[in-house]
Amino acid sequence: MTNSIDIVTPDLCDAHPEVAVLDPLFANFGGLEAFYGPIRTIKCFEDNSMVKQAVAEPGNGAVLVVDAGGSHRCAMLGDMLAEQAVANGWAGVVMYGCVRDVEILAALPIGVQAMGSHPRKSEKHGEGQRDIDVTFAGVTFQPGQWLYADNNGIIVAKHELPLP
Repeated sequence: MTNSIDIVTPDLCDAHPEVAVLDPLFANFGGLEAFYGPIRTIKCFEDNSMVKQAVAEPGNGAVLVVDAGGSHRCAMLGDMLAEQAVANGWAGVVMYGCVRDVEILAALPIGVQAMGSHPRKSEKHGEGQRDIDVTFAGVTFQPGQWLYADNNGIIVAKHELPLP
């Protein structure tokens, strides 16, 4: 199950001025230009073991928010993990770091927003933390909050917002 509809973050911001808005650091790499869902978090640095573990589990329409430390030295998500995320029902991934295999990501029915692309894969040492508060791009993300993303930007709400 993926949550993809024609959400428009400016309209959501107008209707809900209390939402948090991420700094404009991200580009859309996924096949879905707009996506939303409840947040699940990972904090890791140049090791995507926890990302691999998470996308192997049922996503149930959630958005995986990954604090990869803003690293531009390797990719933390590529085609194989994104395909697994699609198969397991994740709505999207927001990566405070880089992704790779961008042509394939763009063809998959999942939202992917990241800071950039990088051809090198990450390390895999099993390091990282899951389901904790993470902070980047001027926003603190808590598991269970709701994230809404489109080509205008990314916003976070304390609860699910009514959509038009």
